[in-house]
Amino acid sequence: MKDLGQMMKQMQEFQSRMQDMQAGLEELQIKGTAGGGMVTVTVNGKGAMMGVDIDASLLTGDEKEILEDLIVAAHGDARAKMEEAVAEEMKKITGGLPLPPGLNLGL
Repeated sequence: MKDLGQMMKQMQEFQSRMQDMQAGLEELQIKGTAGGGMVTVTVNGKGAMMGVDIDASLLTGDEKEILEDLIVAAHGDARAKMEEAVAEEMKKITGGLPLPPGLNLGL
């Protein structure tokens, strides 16, 4: 029974750390770029787009399609970086232990 009590305590600590991490993800700001830095997209740790910065040279009518493509590419870059950052945070919390497949803990 002593082991069960210790396991329950560890699970409560893990749950608390997960809640702290999820709250911190809202504050995390990750930038992705495209077009050699001409378009920058900022996302939070949950992948929500927080902002877009566009170089003024892209704001001519002829560049509309290029600009649209660069925004999509910058967002993809930011999302990939966000996923890496979240994976690193998960390693810290789980001590590097892998989670079962499909278990994303609400991230």
